[in-house]
Amino acid sequence: MDAVTEGIRAIFEQAGCEGALCVQPLEGDAEFGLHADEPVVPASVVKVQVALEAETSFVEGRLDPCERVTLSAAARTPGPVGISLFHDDVVLSWRDMVVLMLTISDNHTTDALLRRVGVDALNATATRLGLTSTAIESDLQTMLDSIGQDLGRASWQDLLAWAADASTNDMAQADERLLASRALDPSQGTRTTPRDMVDLLRLIWTDQAGPATACERVRAAMARQLTRHRIASGFQLPVRVAAKSGSLVGVIRNEIGVISYPDGRRYAAAVFTRSRPGSDDAAISRAIGAATAEAVTALQDTCA
Repeated sequence: MDAVTEGIRAIFEQAGCEGALCVQPLEGDAEFGLHADEPVVPASVVKVQVALEAETSFVEGRLDPCERVTLSAAARTPGPVGISLFHDDVVLSWRDMVVLMLTISDNHTTDALLRRVGVDALNATATRLGLTSTAIESDLQTMLDSIGQDLGRASWQDLLAWAADASTNDMAQADERLLASRALDPSQGTRTTPRDMVDLLRLIWTDQAGPATACERVRAAMARQLTRHRIASGFQLPVRVAAKSGSLVGVIRNEIGVISYPDGRRYAAAVFTRSRPGSDDAAISRAIGAATAEAVTALQDTCA
């Protein structure tokens, strides 16, 4: 695997990022890893854990999936898509929030679900599943506000208002401070490892992470994720990819997912990258797909 490892390192380096990954077949004990046990910032990859907790609560009767919930426009969690962009109150069921969270990575529905099921419950489930290097420290709004505070502002919104009129020099200094912020430091903020996320995927795909119905619904929603330019970019039909991406402030770009071949072979993959602000988003996304494809090919060659 040494040549493959160097090739994957080169893929990340050429894209302008640092990379860590873990890829395993769903059946068997083979593995390809690069920094697979090093702590990383998951960003929106945590939404898979939130979805699993919510769907388990539905099945076990602790939360009514059809309950209608009003999401107030006055307290929106910021985000680039979905309800975060709406001007008016929205009424949704809990189960439809899961769909928005996993398909378009909606931040506001994530926080509504996370506050309902509780951070402690998610961390307890991670412990139960053996994800010993995974911990969620807060909801998304709190995490974003911590970035603003670490850059000397009152909140995330205050930071955005300041950035709109900031000079080039001030922005350059802010970028340096951003890299040291708590949210981007897995020793302080929400964290996981590539191996933990592969373990989570394997448990979900084999109905061992929770009730079978809950696992199936998480799998189905991940298969409908609209983002197709990361892991999926490394594969062509009829290979299928069910995944969840994650990005944060132009520094973190990740994706976890399961690659399924028509002959039944399936591979769980978790890829995490880190770069400087202003790096090439498209190049790094392609690198995630290319690195995953190289790792899967290496595993196939090993098992042939």
